[in-house]
Amino acid sequence: MKKIAIDAADMRILHAVQQHGQLSKTKLSELVNLSPTPCWVRFNRLKEAGLIRGYHADIAIDKIVAVTKVVVTVSLKEHRKSDFNRFESYINQVDEIVECIATGGGMDYILKVVTHSLSDFQNVMEELLSAELGIDRYMTYITTREIKSTQPNLTQLIAGPGS
Repeated sequence: MKKIAIDAADMRILHAVQQHGQLSKTKLSELVNLSPTPCWVRFNRLKEAGLIRGYHADIAIDKIVAVTKVVVTVSLKEHRKSDFNRFESYINQVDEIVECIATGGGMDYILKVVTHSLSDFQNVMEELLSAELGIDRYMTYITTREIKSTQPNLTQLIAGPGS
């Protein structure tokens, strides 16, 4: 994947959007210390380049409704591209699966599943297994509490190791 060159002003824009979400033209320009028009031009360039994929609110769902969060590791029987595509296509249609990452090593995928209860989680898993997606084995881990959930520090990552 081709990397996109960004400068310090672009970094400030990305950091502001990451920390605050969608901002007005004026507020964004104030936060990044640029005049509104050049700031907005830069912002639109970053967005068009695909660096800003969207906006979301970090909702404390557990303060609204009781939920069960489960982490599931999945290994497929076969490892052809078509097997991965079939599995991923199905996963993208299941609302209760809120996160899915492909991994190298012992397991092929790690899923984060959020449901009302353990029995609802079990129903999700039964449907997953019934869909004949080529699942060889899976392991479940019930989340007891969330310790940390943040966005990466962009400035630190771009600066590189030891900076």
